[in-house]
Amino acid sequence: MAGSVNKVILLGNLGKDPEVKMFEGGGKIVRFSLATAENYTNRNGEKVEHTEWHNVTVGRKGLADICEKYLRKGHKIYAEGRLRTRSWQDADGNTKYSTEIQLENMTMLTTRDEAAKMGGNPIQSDPVPSKDIAVSDEMDDDLPF
Repeated sequence: MAGSVNKVILLGNLGKDPEVKMFEGGGKIVRFSLATAENYTNRNGEKVEHTEWHNVTVGRKGLADICEKYLRKGHKIYAEGRLRTRSWQDADGNTKYSTEIQLENMTMLTTRDEAAKMGGNPIQSDPVPSKDIAVSDEMDDDLPF
C-alpha cells in the first residue's frame, strides 16, 4: 500500500463545556465530548435514535484557544481530525486505552442567538476598534457594481 488516510469528519453537539489543561511553558490541551446521533426505522417500524459519544482533544494553540473561549455545552460544530489511541497505567497497574479525535479543523455552527437561548456564557466577539471599520467620506467608490 502506497499510503494511508486517518481522517474523521463529525457533525455534532458538545456534551459538556470544554475542559482545559495547562502545561508549563504556556501549552494547553482542550478536551470535550461530542455527540452524533443517527435516526432510523428498525425492522419492526419503530423509530430509533442512536447517539454515539466521541472524545475530542485539541492541542493546536490557536484552535485550542478558540475552543476554550467560544464553545459551550450544546453548541453544534463541524469537526475534522484524526483518530489517536493512547494508553496509560491506572492506579492498580492495569493498562487502559482511550481512542480520541485529535481536532485539526472546526467550524462553529451555533449562532450567537442560539447560544444565548441555551443560557450559560453566550458567544462573544472581541470588540473591533472603530478605526478599522470606519468609512471615510473622502474614499472613492471604485467598485464595479
